[in-house]
Amino acid sequence: MPIYEYQCENCGKISEFLVMKREEIFSPQCKRCKSKKMSRVLSKVRVIRSEESRMESLADPSKWGDLDEKDPKSMAKMMKRLGKEFGEELGEDADRIVDETLDEEMGGKSAEDSEE
Repeated sequence: MPIYEYQCENCGKISEFLVMKREEIFSPQCKRCKSKKMSRVLSKVRVIRSEESRMESLADPSKWGDLDEKDPKSMAKMMKRLGKEFGEELGEDADRIVDETLDEEMGGKSAEDSEE
């Protein structure tokens, strides 16, 4: 029973669908905007790692050499990196909140502008 991912051509959201039988015709519908204009995308490969393995990886000082706890941009990058390390994306809402916080901290200059 594979899980397939489809991207909505209207809103851009990627939705996952568990397909029970490949023989049946499957017509995905966007979970956000309910559009049926969907295109299949290649799924990310998920690797199951033990908690011990993830913690060992986080303990590696070479991964945190560029961390500056007084810099909001640096802390935002660290949060995103931690989410990926634990196999969980922070999600669009969390990314938006981090970006808004960065904007406030940087006096209105957008996070995208500061990365360039």
